[in-house]
Amino acid sequence: MRRSLRLPLWLPIILISQFTFATELGIDGTKFMVNGKPTFLLGISYYGALGAPKELILQDLNDIQRCGFNWIRVWATWSAFGKDVSAVDAEGSPREPFFSKLRWLVSECDKRGLIVDITLSRGNGVVGPKRLQTLDAHLRAVRNLVTALKEFRNWYLDLANECNIRDDRFVSINELKVLRDEVKLLDPKRLVTASFAGDMSRDDLREFLLTVHVDFLAIHRPRHTKSPKETGEWTKRYLQWMKDFGRVIPVHYQEPFRRGFTRGWEPTADDFWTDLTQALESGAAGWCFHNGDQRHDLPDRKPRRSFDMSEQRLFEQLDEEEKALLKRLTEKRRT
Repeated sequence: MRRSLRLPLWLPIILISQFTFATELGIDGTKFMVNGKPTFLLGISYYGALGAPKELILQDLNDIQRCGFNWIRVWATWSAFGKDVSAVDAEGSPREPFFSKLRWLVSECDKRGLIVDITLSRGNGVVGPKRLQTLDAHLRAVRNLVTALKEFRNWYLDLANECNIRDDRFVSINELKVLRDEVKLLDPKRLVTASFAGDMSRDDLREFLLTVHVDFLAIHRPRHTKSPKETGEWTKRYLQWMKDFGRVIPVHYQEPFRRGFTRGWEPTADDFWTDLTQALESGAAGWCFHNGDQRHDLPDRKPRRSFDMSEQRLFEQLDEEEKALLKRLTEKRRT
């Protein structure tokens, strides 16, 4: 039986309590649907989850729900700080024990009403080895994931993280279409996207919308001081362009800015809050509280946050500004 929750009017997030029946993600126009109800996806980066002990994951999931998050982003190709926790290998074949652990995590989230973003990346050799460098290997990874997790309806697939970057991560439009079509052949209702680094041009949007035919846009906006206040205008621009093209789908801010990434700018709780509010008020369908390691100044790059949870769980690694954001989210949920 679901608990009824009082939600602030400005934050139209359907927060789902723990229950035993399956959780199903869908789309209706520009909105995500969870079990048939319009839902703003409020998420948190949880990249290296497959390297974390299960007991720590369960503690994090409790805190994730307490704060009002309803989805997590997990990578199936993650290797950092000498720890390869990828669920598939370089050729796309299952890699144990992490492949089975991914299934366990999706199942646990399904019971809790949480959505899971499963992300693939070819990598560029900076964080771990390159992988999925051929279309055959990439297709093999897609087939293995979709087949093994087909019974669960609470996850979607990001075919290729920041696929437009012209290094070893690059995946062409034609390749993306082949990969997307393979997913739909195996599981016609599975939602699929391909994340894009930077603000999309009109031509980029047309290709993702009409050629690749993604189910929703997954945008990684630029990371600079003006970004938080620009998100609303970019959302409206995307929605208008899609109307012009005759097909309108959700706009999902899957990986915004984070702390520890940009020299000279450490986003504050207010910056995160502004970005989230801009996304909500402009008609976006989802937003993520992104987090990761400290890229500059610290030799061990700690706190590593979601990039390495082998020793400490995510919520133990967040700094004071990040905790301030979570406190604000929790308080809003209770009002």
